[in-house]
Amino acid sequence: MKISGAAIIRNGVKLGYPFVESIKSILPLCDEFIAGVGDSDDGTREKIEQINDPKIKIIDTKWDMSKRSGGLILSEQTNIALEKCSGDWIFYIQSDEAADAREFDKIKTCLLVCDTRPDIDGIAFDYAHFYGSYYMVQAGRNWYKREVRLIKNNRGIVSYGDAQGFRKNGGKITAASCGAHIYHYGWARPPEVMAEKVKSFHKLWHDDKWIENNCSGKEAGEYFSDLGNIAEFHGCHPRVMEKLVNRDSEEFIGTAGGNILRTGRLSRR
Repeated sequence: MKISGAAIIRNGVKLGYPFVESIKSILPLCDEFIAGVGDSDDGTREKIEQINDPKIKIIDTKWDMSKRSGGLILSEQTNIALEKCSGDWIFYIQSDEAADAREFDKIKTCLLVCDTRPDIDGIAFDYAHFYGSYYMVQAGRNWYKREVRLIKNNRGIVSYGDAQGFRKNGGKITAASCGAHIYHYGWARPPEVMAEKVKSFHKLWHDDKWIENNCSGKEAGEYFSDLGNIAEFHGCHPRVMEKLVNRDSEEFIGTAGGNILRTGRLSRR
């Protein structure tokens, strides 16, 4: 069984994406890794080259920023990367996500079973969404609990919408849960970096007038607004993330609405 990894990224350094750690987190499971690198101006491509692993194949792409509706450019770019994958399975990882090597056995076991099941199209993971710091997570029902990140290749399965999920012949795919986790760090940034990331993301959905009306004049901390269901994280980060977590933890002042977002300490096992 051959496994391809796939990810897309553009200006990942500038926007604070842990894309190097993300790639490294699943690289040991992959026979090849397709990195779709958009037209960046911050050294993103060079950072991926410095991983220096022969499994990684970089494809250079151009993001058409005129397609500012529904985040469709994200699925378009994802599908470009998926089409380059030659594996029987594709492990798609977003550039603010990481898997945990301590759960590889769960993933491998599920893969072996699902590979023999023609009725199964993909494998879903449980999610931990870090919010405002590396020590707080979203526990509300408004944050997705599970998503597909492994799909069978060459079965008409494509990324759709804003690249959050997959469709097959226009309908939902059938997926099994592997019980392993994906750790989502999209909202684990210092407030000023988070502000830039949110503005950049909204540019994939809205026109300049909307950006001006909704993003201008905000304090950086105001971008952390969903504080009603955050809980302290008592688990372990993937080992590939520990250096980044330890390096940045003291920089996360992260207050918003009078709530302190950085609490606790990194657990280890």
